[in-house]
Amino acid sequence: MAFTKKEKLNLVAEYENWLKGCQAVFVVAYDKMTMKTISALRNDARQTGSELHVVKNTLMDIAIKNAGLENKGFFDGSSLVGFAHQDAAALAKALQKASKTGEVFKIKGGYLDGKALGAAQVVALADLPPMPLMRAILLGMLSTPASKLVRTLAEPARQMAAVLKAHSEKPAPVAG
Repeated sequence: MAFTKKEKLNLVAEYENWLKGCQAVFVVAYDKMTMKTISALRNDARQTGSELHVVKNTLMDIAIKNAGLENKGFFDGSSLVGFAHQDAAALAKALQKASKTGEVFKIKGGYLDGKALGAAQVVALADLPPMPLMRAILLGMLSTPASKLVRTLAEPARQMAAVLKAHSEKPAPVAG
């Protein structure tokens, strides 16, 4: 399908808006895609606060350049682009899951906070634990030294209280 020059300019502007309004962009190659497959993947992406679009490669290359990103050549062949608006790792997980289920999808690479990522880096991002678990781990790491310090500071007082209690419970000496 041929696009007019005005339609192409509108698409480039739309791609630029998507690039500027998201945390991460992931590029996936697809082959022999069915509507059922793409709809399932789009639904998974929506659940993560992201969206997927089939893009025109030459126009996306222009939008990448206009957005100030380094062109790593991800846009050759069929390209499906995921735009992560909230949780980049969650979208990466959804794309990795889709790429493992068959030969239809293959991760090419992407961009995270304006930095280019290779396919291996996108997979590594997908392997990270979910954000709530990461926060819990970090909170645990931060609170452990503080709780140890409180226990250490309280220990002498606890020992003194135990000695006083033992002394008070000791039977009174019998006068003889």
